[in-house]
Amino acid sequence: MSETMLKPASVFECFAQVNRVPRPSKREERMIDFLLQYGQSLGLETRRDETGNVIIRKPATPGMEGRPTVILQSHMDMVCEKNADTEFDFDRDAIQTYVDGEWMRAKGTTLGADDGIGVAMEMALLAATDVKHGPLECVFTRDEETGLTGAEGMKDDFMSGQYLINLDSEDEGEIFVSCAGGCRTTATFHYEEKTTPMSQYFVRLTVKGLTGGHSGDDIDKKRANANKLLFRFLYQELKKMPILLADVQAGGLHNAIPREAMVVISIPQGSRDLLSADWNLFATAVREEYSVTEPTVEFLMETAEPMATVVDRSTGERLIMAIQGVTNGVFAMSQDIALVETSTNLASIHMVPEHHTIEINSSQRSSIYSARVNVANAFEAVFQLAGAETETGEGYPGWKPNPNSHLLQVAVEQYRRLFQKDPVVRGIHAGLECGLFSEKYPHLDMVSFGPTLRGVHSPDEKLLIPTVQMVWDHLLAILENI
Repeated sequence: MSETMLKPASVFECFAQVNRVPRPSKREERMIDFLLQYGQSLGLETRRDETGNVIIRKPATPGMEGRPTVILQSHMDMVCEKNADTEFDFDRDAIQTYVDGEWMRAKGTTLGADDGIGVAMEMALLAATDVKHGPLECVFTRDEETGLTGAEGMKDDFMSGQYLINLDSEDEGEIFVSCAGGCRTTATFHYEEKTTPMSQYFVRLTVKGLTGGHSGDDIDKKRANANKLLFRFLYQELKKMPILLADVQAGGLHNAIPREAMVVISIPQGSRDLLSADWNLFATAVREEYSVTEPTVEFLMETAEPMATVVDRSTGERLIMAIQGVTNGVFAMSQDIALVETSTNLASIHMVPEHHTIEINSSQRSSIYSARVNVANAFEAVFQLAGAETETGEGYPGWKPNPNSHLLQVAVEQYRRLFQKDPVVRGIHAGLECGLFSEKYPHLDMVSFGPTLRGVHSPDEKLLIPTVQMVWDHLLAILENI
């Protein structure tokens, strides 16, 4: 499949426009301006709120004026992840897409289809002259990926529709009617700089090449966490030799399963061969353990330049033990449906020399509020015992299913009519803005769906091209029949 055969053409043309605009989370100003100009160029009512969310209203097509207003919603920001060997500036450069069989990918970076493809569908609908629909409100929220602050900051009079279709799901053929709530928990160690003892060997240990993925939707896929793997090895070696921590830069965004982790440690010269042998044995064991989900994992051991100072031994050892002990991954499965109920993701561990701190970030998710509090408390307790300061943010609410949803009924009927099969109706173990909308607009009847994406929140992100046409056809059918 070539670029010229992308269907529907109007959606992919809009997606190309979106990917030319830098839009990192919390730095979406250029995207906001782009959307405002786009709506105004079409002569449509267009405005932004104080938070930076954008709404563009389009009147009903002739004969559809009496239909209820439908809100179409997607988020304008994207996760900015790239491979270590890729030169790319997310604040300046356009995403470079290419077609690989039936998939669209980006060259060394996240693709931005989460949720740029939803933005593109809304743009295509706003410009379309051959689509039947009632009154539309196309809403573009900011900063979904790093805190849902766009949806959180939205006032309860910004939208006025009766129905809302969220275009931020990742499996065509699945209609989502509920989502998990979530929060972020941090731990901070304060360390003392100590002069490096004599006769020390400095080594850099790196775990890389992991699959990674979304910390909610992919948490049950038995993928390895680079941070946990690396500190699992350090804990193992701590029983055999004194380890002094010199640097740690591990993991990245709070909502991504970490793919890479690096530490620099100092050990006695006489322990060098033992460490090397154990590293090789550990790598072999982990490759076997994750032979299905992590076929490309790499374990690197390199001599590092000696450093004049290291982290005090007590803090370094307490950090290693806490990372070994803290829960990561699925915490509990739902008792009602085949879905993860509660999970936690150890997202990043970063040393900040100028502050003499080591900062650990994590995220917790659950469809049950009390269970989310429990798993966040479990994280805090481990690090408090290790002597760290901890803090859990307020988080965001989940979205409960509506058993009497008329929008869901229409969506299922139209899907069945178009594709001669039933869609899967389910919840998702990830945060959708629908949770916040349900608090501000309790009357809203909502569903969420979208084309098939894989590898989101990582440079492996890809979009299954044929599903874009399927979702587009389904969306138009709903708008015509709601």
